This record gives sequence, C-alpha cells and structure tokens, in this order.
Amino acid sequence: NTMLSLSIREKQTLYQTYMPFIQGGGLFIPTPKSFEMGDELVLLIALLNEPEKFPVTVKVIWLTPQGAQGQKAAGVGVRFVEDQAGLRDKIETHLAGMLGSDNSTHTL
Repeated sequence: NTMLSLSIREKQTLYQTYMPFIQGGGLFIPTPKSFEMGDELVLLIALLNEPEKFPVTVKVIWLTPQGAQGQKAAGVGVRFVEDQAGLRDKIETHLAGMLGSDNSTHTL
C-alpha cells in the first residue's frame, strides 16, 4: 500500500477537508499525485496540536484532477476503511460546532 503523510494544523483546513457525509468518515487530500478509484492507501495524519501521527487505511472514492473547473484544489477524496486510532471521532470532536455550518469546503 502507498503511504501518504498529511499534516493538518489549522481547524479551518480540517473543516475544509473533512467529509462527515461519508460513511465512516473521509477526507479530501490535496495532492498532485495520480491515483485510481478504489486505490487503498495508508494515511499518516498529523492533526492540529496532537503530538502523535495517526495511521488510517483509506480508499480513494473520488478524484479531482489538475485544472478542474471552479479552481478546485487537485487531489483525492478518501473514505476511512480502517480507523483503529479513532481518527473520525477525534476530527469530529475538534470540529464540534462547525459541522453543519454554511462555510464552504473543498468537498461539496
């Protein structure tokens, strides 16, 4: 499996990349690398002020290519497949009060 490192240090960035509507949780990962639908990756995520990095196995569920319309960032949308670190819960705790707001995100 490919391993990707992702560092999300700001709550606003986390909000813009997290996808609460994906079953099990998911993230948008801005990356110039090319992936295929269904690819499984291991993400190593540094989250806000948490001292350790959290590993989570994810599956690519959509692609935003370079030069996509609407100035969307190029990257991939991934769904959490194996989340032993409880990353989804950690993210939703950090974002309490922001989820469901009308702020725009990179996802929908």
